Amino acid sequence: MSDPDRTRGPIHSLRGARDDVAPGEGPVRRLAAIVAADISGYSRLMQLDEEGTYARLTRQRRELIEPTVAEHHGRLVKYTGDGFLAMFDSPVEAVRCAVVVQQSMVGRNTSLPRDQWIQYRIGVHLGDVIVEAADIYGDGVNIAARLEGIANPGQVYVSGGVYEQIKNKLVCAYQSLGDRQVKNITDPVSVYRVLPDPAALSEARRRRLPVALVSSALLGVIAVLGALTVFLLQRQSAIQTPAGARAPEAPAVVVTAPQPAPAEKLVAPAPAPAPAAAEKPVAAAPLPAVAQTIPEMVSIPGGAFAMGSDDDPTEKPVHPVTIKPFAIGKFPVTIREWNACVAAKVCGGPASGEDDAPIGNLSWTDAQSFVGWLASVLQKPVRLPTEAEWEFAARGGARSRFWWGDQLQPAMANCKGCGEPYEASQPAKVGSFKPNPFGLYDMGGNIDQWVEDCWHRTYQGAPSDGSAWVDSGCPSRVIRSGSWRNDPDYVRPSNRDHYDAAVRYPTHGLRVAYSL
Repeated sequence: MSDPDRTRGPIHSLRGARDDVAPGEGPVRRLAAIVAADISGYSRLMQLDEEGTYARLTRQRRELIEPTVAEHHGRLVKYTGDGFLAMFDSPVEAVRCAVVVQQSMVGRNTSLPRDQWIQYRIGVHLGDVIVEAADIYGDGVNIAARLEGIANPGQVYVSGGVYEQIKNKLVCAYQSLGDRQVKNITDPVSVYRVLPDPAALSEARRRRLPVALVSSALLGVIAVLGALTVFLLQRQSAIQTPAGARAPEAPAVVVTAPQPAPAEKLVAPAPAPAPAAAEKPVAAAPLPAVAQTIPEMVSIPGGAFAMGSDDDPTEKPVHPVTIKPFAIGKFPVTIREWNACVAAKVCGGPASGEDDAPIGNLSWTDAQSFVGWLASVLQKPVRLPTEAEWEFAARGGARSRFWWGDQLQPAMANCKGCGEPYEASQPAKVGSFKPNPFGLYDMGGNIDQWVEDCWHRTYQGAPSDGSAWVDSGCPSRVIRSGSWRNDPDYVRPSNRDHYDAAVRYPTHGLRVAYSL
């Protein structure tokens, strides 16, 4: 769960260390996205296992909360008992951080009995706040805290102001919960629930369907009963009226149908260039129909190599790995190739941009949708490369810092600081830079690439046969290569990073592989 824009270095808690207020000056005001989080049922957890709960909470703060806030360019203002308060310049990064925290907690809770789960409620609001050296104050903070208070465990609630800022920028669905009156706030607050999984939108709609059917049926029955009542009254009047006498007008019968409860308003995500995950894979198109959109593959011979480096703790220990022959994409998957999967109704929404540009803004789950489709088209066991396969292929037989040597050279990779040509706003078309000795392009820079493996902080216990290192239900997966927005350190073949498997990020793409 790292931000590809950051450079390497130690992550520090930002509690009390503020550059918003100059020494000796009073408080200042600023607009900020505030994230307020609290643990549901914390007192019960402490009664159940005081020492164990405290230890897990401390570990989560160190391993999840602090790095995730920092990686999304936020500032951890303070811990609030069992919760925390953070502020961000960007509402997009604030919500993305909240989603990563919630989805990471799902993975952390998987191995525990349900009564020991730690679940956060999170509220996000955009507002004007007073910033002091070690705290923040104001209605912006209060509203975020109130949103957290009404959120369900494991969910993220945002205010209408935040929703307006993020609706076209995050590939999520948003469920409108209407205007809510919250404690000590004069005006009602528009509340939205963030649905990071697009499938949740369909699930919510399915939940609404029985309510709608019952309401429709009830209205129909009432209408029939009303008509029957009118008919019986008229008939009774006709029977009781003497011959020749004028029948009194039948009394007006007004049938008032009970109004159905207001259905929850579901707001679908606005169209965006980011593709969405597929809900129901369908049969792929025949090969001839998509022959021009199949990734070009390169056969890689097997061999042994020393995986890892001493440049970063996550790349240690350097260890021998034996790789079996396999095929890997000559280029990262392109927008043209992704859109072929979309046309086959397997992958999510179409991506816009140059056909030969690498597809980005994919989650690991999205990448799995693509390789599943390609496997059905090619009738081969297409998959993501393993982390070991990716590094072996990226090195191209070299043991140097980069595949071309130990020093940066121009026109070798697309990154921030790798030299010209460079475009800061977007990746280059695939094949714009020189290939490595195996004939592979962009094995370092241009676009991040998901691999099959779960994230492990070091290589202690890693397999030595080149297979994927996978744990049951791991929430975070490995990404390789670095992107056009990273510094040169990320271009090294041994560089490794990770991100939440279900969360999309603009610089994250993929490359495909299969065993020979």
